Amino acid sequence: MSEATVRMIVCLDAFLVAFYYFNTNVLIPKLLTKRKWFWYALTIISVLFLFLLLPKFFESAIVSEMSEKARFRYLKRRHPFLYPFTGSTAVFFLVLTVSTCSKVIQEWLGIEKKKQEIENEKLATELSFLKSQINPHFLFNTLNNIYSLALVKSDATPDAVLKLSSIMRYVLNETKHDKVSLEQEIQFIRHYIELQKMRLTNKVSIDFLLEGEIEGRQIAPLVLIPFVENAFKYGISTKETSAIFFKVKTTEKTLEFTSQNHIVTTNKERPEKTGIGLVNTKRRLELLYPQKHILTVTEENNQFLVHLTLFN
Repeated sequence: MSEATVRMIVCLDAFLVAFYYFNTNVLIPKLLTKRKWFWYALTIISVLFLFLLLPKFFESAIVSEMSEKARFRYLKRRHPFLYPFTGSTAVFFLVLTVSTCSKVIQEWLGIEKKKQEIENEKLATELSFLKSQINPHFLFNTLNNIYSLALVKSDATPDAVLKLSSIMRYVLNETKHDKVSLEQEIQFIRHYIELQKMRLTNKVSIDFLLEGEIEGRQIAPLVLIPFVENAFKYGISTKETSAIFFKVKTTEKTLEFTSQNHIVTTNKERPEKTGIGLVNTKRRLELLYPQKHILTVTEENNQFLVHLTLFN
């Protein structure tokens, strides 16, 4: 292969590389994506014309290095204007196709990424909104409990205020995170139950059972407390005997929570149909544990039963 031929091949390769980036970075963004079809096609045809014309600049040097017999055969069959459509032209269209497809795919992935970012931001905003509803809802109920103690001048009022302070510190500080330790969440629930007990009579029986290891486990904050609130709201009475049962059970792959309470006959509203707590919790579970939770809420024999399973 002659030196002039090598220079021509190197020049053609450099031209194709330059055309690749020119098409992806200039032509497609400024013409194709803006639907300027005519100008895009005209530019491609012009570039192709230059590509076919390029070997002409090396023709005289290549011919001079040929033997007399080879030169005669070449001049006899050469094209009068441009080189004919040969393999190099096919390579040009291959580069055009690859560059266009790669840019289109890149643009599509970018759009999908932006859509995902918008969706994630939307979910984060919705979760924040749901959480902001839960916190005042919990605070409202707890303050009512302390108010009841204060009305009767109970000695338990100061201790109740301290417990509320501990609970609200948890709500304000720890719930900023997507996940908290299960130990903290259970301690939070225990404090809430203790706070509720201060205003209850001996007619109400409350059991909290814990099975399995909780160290090193995590959970979304404030997911369980609405069920606990609901049990106290609809499962206690000052006139009749009532019982509330809570259970948290952990296994290697699951976390199970059970809440069961007797539906007091004086409560005309059904727990599953009232309050923002349960509605928000169901929505938060859908957002935080998609395809990774099972929630069943049943009512049978005047017993209200909630069973939640979270999968790792």
